[in-house]
Amino acid sequence: MKKTEQVREQIVETADKRFRDYGYTKTTMAEIANDLKMSAANLYRFYRSKHEIAAACAERCLGERGECLNEVVIRDDLSASDKLLEFVLADIRYTHEQDNQPKINELIEIVTREHKELVLSKLNSQCALIAEILGQGNMSGEFYVADIEKSARAILSSLTLFELPIFVSLYSEQQLRVLAVDLVELLLAGLRKR
Repeated sequence: MKKTEQVREQIVETADKRFRDYGYTKTTMAEIANDLKMSAANLYRFYRSKHEIAAACAERCLGERGECLNEVVIRDDLSASDKLLEFVLADIRYTHEQDNQPKINELIEIVTREHKELVLSKLNSQCALIAEILGQGNMSGEFYVADIEKSARAILSSLTLFELPIFVSLYSEQQLRVLAVDLVELLLAGLRKR
């Protein structure tokens, strides 16, 4: 890894911690620079603004979520039905871990408003993973899905409850798990080969 990339990664890591502890609006570039023991002028060499750092933090977080979900999709020990359920449950676990940090919701709101392309990329990635599960189910004979892409988008839309902070804060993780099992059972009834 090049020195510049290492410094950028350290900046994101440090800013992410500060955003989680103090919130996005109460964090300044000078504070991030101070935490890194560098000048604010030096920080601006790597990132032009706090918004740009926030986007990098969000990108990293979304990448971690994507890796977590991809690990479910590539498992050989699960049927497609079990993968779909585990996919939803893994997403709930990840979301709940993030939601236990109240300042993160402020960052999510800002990034969603200012960097829609990151959110759309995340949705497209999740849709592709669901499509992969559906394709695996078709190949194994477990599912009959005529239009995998359309079905994957519909399934992704049905999972919104398990990701949005406003909903996640209404339910305990256990309550969300019960709702997820019920939803996946309903989805599987429609996906199974008749």
